[in-house]
Amino acid sequence: MPLALSILELLERLLSFFLGIWIVLIVIISATRTFVLPRSARDPVTRRVFVAVRMIFDLFVNRATSYEQRDHLMAMYAPISLLLLPVVWLWLVMFGYMLMFWATGVDWITAFHVSGSSLLTLGFEAVHRNSHFVLVFSEAIIGLTLVALLIAYLPTIYSAFSKRESLVSLLEVRAGSPPSAIEMFKRFKRIGRLDEMSDIWQSWESWFTELDETHTSLAVLSYFRSPVGDRSWITAAGAILDAASLYQSALEMPPNPKAALCIRAGFIALRHIADFFQIPHNPDPKPDDMISVTRYEFDEALNELQAAGIPIKADRDQAWKDYSGWRVNYDQVLLGLCGLLMPPYAPWSSDRSMRRSMKPTLKNIFSARRLKPERIVQSSLEAPGAATLTSGALAYKSEVIDDQINNRQ
Repeated sequence: MPLALSILELLERLLSFFLGIWIVLIVIISATRTFVLPRSARDPVTRRVFVAVRMIFDLFVNRATSYEQRDHLMAMYAPISLLLLPVVWLWLVMFGYMLMFWATGVDWITAFHVSGSSLLTLGFEAVHRNSHFVLVFSEAIIGLTLVALLIAYLPTIYSAFSKRESLVSLLEVRAGSPPSAIEMFKRFKRIGRLDEMSDIWQSWESWFTELDETHTSLAVLSYFRSPVGDRSWITAAGAILDAASLYQSALEMPPNPKAALCIRAGFIALRHIADFFQIPHNPDPKPDDMISVTRYEFDEALNELQAAGIPIKADRDQAWKDYSGWRVNYDQVLLGLCGLLMPPYAPWSSDRSMRRSMKPTLKNIFSARRLKPERIVQSSLEAPGAATLTSGALAYKSEVIDDQINNRQ
């Protein structure tokens, strides 16, 4: 019987030791995916920390009575989550090493003291076995590395944030606040530069390309809100995409391949970010897909542009089909990201953003699997005489862009 007990105890300690190693390896992999790996990689530990913190924030956000209150609360969400992440990692590492120390014959209280002392390099608890020295040194190295990673990576995060916000701030000068494609065209018309917008499309094409790289490899950047409460990178992206789509489809102007490339860079970036956050969307929209902008809203926008002296194409039916063909490529991901990030009000984006599947739940926290695509119900502004939502979408693809580049005048 004593022999059987010793064998069971030995097995228990072996399992404890390997469980501790497994926990520490999970932390190392999580830190590598989050801070070191230069590509999009969802990590279950990081995801659960951010979702759990979001659930706590939602308790207060849901009680907010104004956007200013919600914005004030959500501005703290990303920084607090980011600071809590290494704390969770350190606790997991300490627990993993506690299991390993206990497996080598140390009681639980001593294992806690030794593990905490080693992790934080305090040195108040001495060890005397050679095997313990190996554990102490390795735990100290891991603890210092995790803290150093966060400290070293904060400048990278804020550098990317500052670069993103510079063009978002500039958009307020050109498209108003909140940003509007209609206001952007009216301002360019007033200064006589409506036919000189190629630089705008090229600048924002580069911006979307950088956004794709930074906001998938450093996903926390998506939650960092603009320094001014009525600005947001996602509503700025929506305004530029709508402006380029209207320019290509409705304005009596020569087709501009730079605008087409800007749209394509935009919807590719937004789709990649939406994929990281598991926002369901149709990656290959069909001609009969719906968009959230109604024909009534489209016609009202054209009437406003025409009243400002901006040339509009005579065939509005074709213009609507062309605009829908561009918009359908980014409509779902734009509204989905607006629903996730809670940006300020902006026309044709956050004013109709979707809330479905974005609220964290306990099931979401403990499940890292991708959400199943679902039919997306679009919310729209109803008005008397509003036309049907069906777009007759053309779903412009690379062939159209190639044609426009080849036919550049």
